Amino acid sequence: MPIALKDDIMYILLRKIHQGDGSGKHSVDFQATDFTGRNLTISDFIGHLDYLNQKQYIDADFTGNAYANQEDVPDLIDEEEVDFRVANTFGAPDGPLPHLIKFKRAKLTEKGEKMLERMEKNPPTALDKGPSTPISTKDTPFLEKVMLKGELEDIFDARDMTTIVYRTMRDLMTTEASKAVESELHDQAEKGTKTKSLQQEIADLWHDNNPIVAWLSDIRPPLKFDADTFIFRIEKEGGLPKGTTGEKVISAVFSATKEELSAERIKEIAGFLPGKIKDMWESA
Repeated sequence: MPIALKDDIMYILLRKIHQGDGSGKHSVDFQATDFTGRNLTISDFIGHLDYLNQKQYIDADFTGNAYANQEDVPDLIDEEEVDFRVANTFGAPDGPLPHLIKFKRAKLTEKGEKMLERMEKNPPTALDKGPSTPISTKDTPFLEKVMLKGELEDIFDARDMTTIVYRTMRDLMTTEASKAVESELHDQAEKGTKTKSLQQEIADLWHDNNPIVAWLSDIRPPLKFDADTFIFRIEKEGGLPKGTTGEKVISAVFSATKEELSAERIKEIAGFLPGKIKDMWESA
């Protein structure tokens, strides 16, 4: 089943793996105290490592099932590679996380080093404020499209920039039109008539998970601003990462989103967009 990827967990894992002797793959020991307050299960732990390994942020001697149930773990973990005890249930007091979890060998790749460097400069806010907003792995196909086309470094940047682009789009639209888009995104996911990458969590990005912003979107009339202001908001409000541009990010979000919408809804949205932004929407 899908897992929820969290940037604070990614950061902790990358930092821990980075703390080696610099001579290549090395032993990495994880303790329960590394994840205090993170509400981490063994499936979450393995799933995050599996994602980092599959996406080549780390190079690890790693075995296990990223989507394992508790009863799966004893059959899928090579005890010579990973040293921990497995309890009968996740909630058991002698379950896996209170004990040492040990890789045989692991190291960061160049890609992982760059990701950690970015996170060091701007650590996940959840480290200070509590659990982070997760990204379900079933949503990563959509966010990976945004990441690749927008020339972003990771799916967390893709999530954050998508939120800003959607917020700026909604500000130009009537409440009725905005709700119609949200409803259609939900309907497409439920009916399975398209790529199915845009599931509940991504539709919620359109609605905005900030309750105050979502409320204001429901009650305010449409705003009026030009294409330059649209691009400026993406670049400034979104904290645009280095190596890309506002226009690239906008086009990436537009392209991924249009794959999930009907021709009628695509045409309706175009009617609210100003000048160059409308051209970018139509050509995405």
